[in-house]
Amino acid sequence: MKHYPLILIAIACIFLSSSCTRLTPFTEKLYKANNWSERELKDIQFYLSDEVVIRRQVKDASSEIISGEIKMVDGRDVDQIVLKRKTPGVLEFKVEDKPHLAVSFEEGKHFMFGPNPKRGGEYRLLASSWKNKVGKINYDDKVYYTEAGNGTAGLMVNLKKIKRLEVDTRKVKGRTVK
Repeated sequence: MKHYPLILIAIACIFLSSSCTRLTPFTEKLYKANNWSERELKDIQFYLSDEVVIRRQVKDASSEIISGEIKMVDGRDVDQIVLKRKTPGVLEFKVEDKPHLAVSFEEGKHFMFGPNPKRGGEYRLLASSWKNKVGKINYDDKVYYTEAGNGTAGLMVNLKKIKRLEVDTRKVKGRTVK
């Protein structure tokens, strides 16, 4: 009876550790090895490996002329979008003739990802340009800028769910000499 609470804790730990999702980087090697079609890629649940923060300046600081003096109105209007680590996303489309994937984390909007040879072919966030680790990204038909370091954000997948084994078995009767 003394050991009953310990047994319950052990069972709970085993249950919780077995139900955890183990995410693996989505790589060019994994993609090519499975030769997934665009339709099959749309059935894969993608996740962000790291948080991504993008911003765009909607309105700059402005000035007003009051009684012949120029008054600077401090402040800027900034549009910021935050995507937390492990945010789920789905494939919108695959870019023709390139290994780039458009992955959507909200309806009608997407980020582009592509393999990074410096990171073992892991699919990483793409930008039209990078300067001082800040990426320029077209999102929702507007230009946004990433926070420094967001270029390390990549795609992750639950590999356990992807590796479903399908086996077609048939029995061969053999051949005889006529």
